[in-house]
Amino acid sequence: MKKYILIILSIFCFSLIKAQVTQNVSKTVLVKNEELSEEDLKTWYHKDYQEDAIPGISLDKAYKELLTDKKGKEIIVAVIDTKLDIAHEDLKDRIWVNKKEIPDNGIDDDKNGYVDDVNGWDFLGNPEGEYVKYQNLESMRVIRKYDSLFKDVSEKDLSSDNVDEYKLYRKAKTAYKKSIEREVNFGKRVNNWMVNHPKAVKTLKSFFPKEDYKKSQLDSLLVIYKKDSLISRDIEQMKFFLKYNLTQKKIKEYKKDSEESLAKMLNMDFQERKIIGDNPDDISDAFYGYHQVFGDVPFPHSTGVSGVLAATRANGLGIKGISDNIKIMPVVMVATGDEHDKDVALAIRYAVNNGAKVINMSWGKSFSLHEDWVLDAIQYAADKDVLLVTAGGNSGENIDTHKYYPNDHQGGVEIVNNFIVVGASGHTLDKNLKASFSNYGKNDVDIFAPGNEMYTTNVDNKYIFSRGTSIASPIVSGVAALIRSYYPMLSAAQVKEIILKSGASFNVEVEINSEDGESKKLVPFSELSKSGKILNAYNALLLAEKLSKGK
Repeated sequence: MKKYILIILSIFCFSLIKAQVTQNVSKTVLVKNEELSEEDLKTWYHKDYQEDAIPGISLDKAYKELLTDKKGKEIIVAVIDTKLDIAHEDLKDRIWVNKKEIPDNGIDDDKNGYVDDVNGWDFLGNPEGEYVKYQNLESMRVIRKYDSLFKDVSEKDLSSDNVDEYKLYRKAKTAYKKSIEREVNFGKRVNNWMVNHPKAVKTLKSFFPKEDYKKSQLDSLLVIYKKDSLISRDIEQMKFFLKYNLTQKKIKEYKKDSEESLAKMLNMDFQERKIIGDNPDDISDAFYGYHQVFGDVPFPHSTGVSGVLAATRANGLGIKGISDNIKIMPVVMVATGDEHDKDVALAIRYAVNNGAKVINMSWGKSFSLHEDWVLDAIQYAADKDVLLVTAGGNSGENIDTHKYYPNDHQGGVEIVNNFIVVGASGHTLDKNLKASFSNYGKNDVDIFAPGNEMYTTNVDNKYIFSRGTSIASPIVSGVAALIRSYYPMLSAAQVKEIILKSGASFNVEVEINSEDGESKKLVPFSELSKSGKILNAYNALLLAEKLSKGK
């Protein structure tokens, strides 16, 4: 028998008939107080909090009640990210094609400056087919820039003109040191996994000769053998490995990546732009890279991002994305490490110039050497009526006080109205509604969206559970594209307003880190973002309908 608890939800209900679209209605809703099954987890983020007792985005309800007899127009969503598996069974029909370009003829047919960009562009590749897999951290670039000025200087010896730069330099030095420590510690954990995984497999083989165990079976086995310290230890280990999809093959990949990260990403002498051959500090040096947007990378991030965004809904495979009217434009400029601001700015401009109406950016960093270039590109997108959606970050921090890039602020003032920053929510209406890793901010995060235990696409026609604000961001991008598909007359600014106003409000206290960094404290979920809400596709479409009729 299912167990439930009662919780009062403050829900914004939108009516096509009533004029008061933003009326706040308090309703009592049944909420699941049990662990979801693996099958339920695969689709939880599409569910409705009233009908399913799960705080998803009500996408299934929207399709059932609002979109059955409607046809939308095609919307291009640029996914600025890593290389993408464009041949994936659930993504191949959703990939953008530049019809103005003839494939592989070595000619810039559409005269946009990028040769043979049939499916997008890779700013990290070269014509020989080589591409960047590791980049330095932005903190390292800051250190390089200022090291000759401040290496042997104390703050008391500075002139007033250099104080800000010196503080930035010291902050970067501290961040770089912590990054090395984290990577070294991660390498140690991976080495432990290398040892413990075979042990756990060997122990469980006597119970499951085919190694076909699931978490529920391991839980039952643990009850029986809880007094046997060795068997119970290996069961707990395997539960951990299953939770994070850690096979022996994957652990070996993590080990290699950790070693490569120390040798390249965190190496001050690593020549990160050697393959590309451009000057990363010259924004006018704009035409570089290669047209191949797919390839093997240590972290196939873009494939997971693209799955929740636009996996084909009607093919009976894998998962369902937000809309089959979405075409994904892959723009590659993300590798293991931090993005260059030049690549960020040029990728945004490329996407805008080639027809994207929504741009998803599921990445970020704590430093920005050329912030002005990125802000100029964001303003350019605003001028062209393009909506940008970005991940809020996964450090569990308040980004009102811990600055995170990219953002749309200049001198503390928001300069555009086409930019959405997204936090990640979970599937339980309790203290964990804010995903533990998610950044937050009453001023700098706009809205939350599902981003924990998300089932999505993985390379080679596989699927995987993933988490992060990088998965929450494309959920918002997808709903933005859904709105622009069915209501193309609405501007990017209006779509942002709709998304923020139509979200679902939950009267729940959630955990965040205390100021001491050690303990937790409870705060109202509504205080963690500008809207105080979680994305809701059903409400958004109702409000879009109302606004479109009022135009």
